[in-house]
Amino acid sequence: MADGTGRLRTADLDDVPAVVALVERAYRGEASRGGWTTEADLLEGQRTDAASVAELVGAPGSAVLLLEEDGALLACCHVRVLPAAGGPRRAYVGMVAVDPARQGGGTGRAVLDAAVERARGLGARVLEMTVITQRTELVAWYERRGWRRTGEQRPFPYGDERFGRPRRDDLAFDVLERSLAGPSAGP
Repeated sequence: MADGTGRLRTADLDDVPAVVALVERAYRGEASRGGWTTEADLLEGQRTDAASVAELVGAPGSAVLLLEEDGALLACCHVRVLPAAGGPRRAYVGMVAVDPARQGGGTGRAVLDAAVERARGLGARVLEMTVITQRTELVAWYERRGWRRTGEQRPFPYGDERFGRPRRDDLAFDVLERSLAGPSAGP
């Protein structure tokens, strides 16, 4: 891996509880404040659940990538091919989560690079993701890795507690894209 540690593999249904725990730890509650990717000031409640993760693990054209070290789950990322809509084949990247204790040391970059390579292997030429608009520091991190804002925004699913309980009423998602025409982007 890019940071010199870890083993990459694809999740199976037995991994669902560990993936859910990692995603929750990375984004919600007090544990998330140990890293820099917390959404705890924007949302409370869950970020995902076992049924949603199991659906991602089992869906055709979809993979949840896991980065582990000594049996511990350090990071995960979801990659799926998007339905054809004309133009170059596209893939979606989401659920990028890194254990708060490992954030800032290259672990996130390593799992994101693995997602890019997986998408390339699936024939994708363009990647897409959504990031909460108010997460400016996270958007900037992705931009340093070759992603760009498209100018499109998508609404936050207010009222659907599967995605958490918003602490503010102005949440939305920025759509980011990345071309897979060249090598992985910088540090």
